[in-house]
Amino acid sequence: MSKEDDLHFYEPAQGHRLAHDPLNAIVAPRPIGWISTRGSSGALNLAPYSFFNAFNYHPPIIGFSSVGAKDSLRNARETGEFVWNLATRDLAERMNATSAPVAYEIDEFGLAGLTAAPSRLVAVPRVAESPVNFECKVTEIIQLRDRHHAPVPTWLVLGEVIGVHIRKALLSDGVFDTFGAGIILRGGGPSAYAEVLPESRFDMHRPAG
Repeated sequence: MSKEDDLHFYEPAQGHRLAHDPLNAIVAPRPIGWISTRGSSGALNLAPYSFFNAFNYHPPIIGFSSVGAKDSLRNARETGEFVWNLATRDLAERMNATSAPVAYEIDEFGLAGLTAAPSRLVAVPRVAESPVNFECKVTEIIQLRDRHHAPVPTWLVLGEVIGVHIRKALLSDGVFDTFGAGIILRGGGPSAYAEVLPESRFDMHRPAG
């Protein structure tokens, strides 16, 4: 049997021929963009996004991708602000509750039993129960395009982090305790998640240049 016979090959445009799209399972685990926003009417929204990451150090820029024109995108457009809240294992079920497909005027903070705490530099509240919050100002909203340059119904929302809240218990000698914070990540398939644990850590140093 050739090595090619050991491979499942597919062209995404033709379908993957599997039980579930493997893209999310392969590009995994992924950090969770637990995004709070406020619309121009004052309506609050809190929702998790699995397409999320950090993109720059100075200034710090993070972003989340809205597959479909969802409420977080609408609010970010209207007010130019959002807050990212760290999702941890003890908050996993409540984070998941905020993914419910509810009407725009429904406040997911209340739906999930979470506290909307005032931010310092933006009008959007943060999740008080979360140990880390990033207050952000929108820098760009980019509609994605396919290889033929045709727009697709997905928007990348980028924001500059202008304020950071960190629970002091997670700082040890000035270093954030990534492996002790209970951080959860999105895995593959419809339901898989992972937790960052001390036993999963290993260290490498960059080659000297």
